[in-house]
Amino acid sequence: MRTRALRAAALGFVAIFVLAGCGLESGSAVPLQVGPGSIHPVPELKGVSITVGSKDFTEQNILGYLIEFAMAAAGANVRDLTNIQGSNSVRDAQLNGQIDISYEYTGTGWINYLGNETPIPDEAGQFNAVRDADLAAHGIVWADMAPMNNTYAMVTSARTAKETGVVTLSDYARLIATDPGAATTCVGTEFNVRQDGFPGMAHKYGIDAGKVHKQIVQDAVVYQATADATQCKFGSVAATDGRIPALGLVLLQDDLGFFPKYNAALVMRKSFADAHPQIAAIMAPISARLTNESITALNSEVDVKGREPADVARDWMVAQGFVTSR
Repeated sequence: MRTRALRAAALGFVAIFVLAGCGLESGSAVPLQVGPGSIHPVPELKGVSITVGSKDFTEQNILGYLIEFAMAAAGANVRDLTNIQGSNSVRDAQLNGQIDISYEYTGTGWINYLGNETPIPDEAGQFNAVRDADLAAHGIVWADMAPMNNTYAMVTSARTAKETGVVTLSDYARLIATDPGAATTCVGTEFNVRQDGFPGMAHKYGIDAGKVHKQIVQDAVVYQATADATQCKFGSVAATDGRIPALGLVLLQDDLGFFPKYNAALVMRKSFADAHPQIAAIMAPISARLTNESITALNSEVDVKGREPADVARDWMVAQGFVTSR
């Protein structure tokens, strides 16, 4: 069993919650002390208990805290269940009523949860498809899609790009075919096996997987290893990770349009969404400002500068005028 205490002194709250492996226990209520800013208390949400969940990586934690600050400013009693290990655990917790709301990615919903193999290339089309299918199949409401698209991507260092001339995935495929040793590649464990990862990408771009000089590593290792260009010349990443600009990494253009769209959107059970229609209206302007540039900058505050996700989320909400610290 793992217990984590989160401190955010500027807002004067301490949240303590308990996660047990992939199982969950009820988290404690989070007394978020924030002023309303542009989010004003909503009578229908006053005193309503809302449990917010997220997965266990930087961006998801930040997104979860954005929801928490917004709901607290609207007058709800917020319960914190961020940092749940793995997509499937978050999904199960939501389906079983252990969490009420979270941010999820359209590509994950379409492929991982709904079992589709072919993504829809248009962002709005992908959102509409997963929204309609998930509601019909599982009673899950998708709302407030953000512009940010945290898709998989391949990167290289600026030096390697200049030396090899590789700027697209087609260039990368040609380099593997002609000089495999110059295209050593680090891939994360999930990316290595997912159909929306390396196997599907190799098929789409005609890459002979047997020729690839590939190392399977933890996702966090990929960034520095590729930037150093010694262990690996290329690597798999999440496109909105703050370490990409910080390390001077170059995103390879997906010129054949293989990678699915992974726009973040709110997900709620239909019963919860129907009972509290005000929530989507409150969150809509927040989601609208979550661009690739803004979320990458927020991720960088945590992964590069070492700040707490809760503090980063709070400061952004204050800077954007959604809430006021007090």
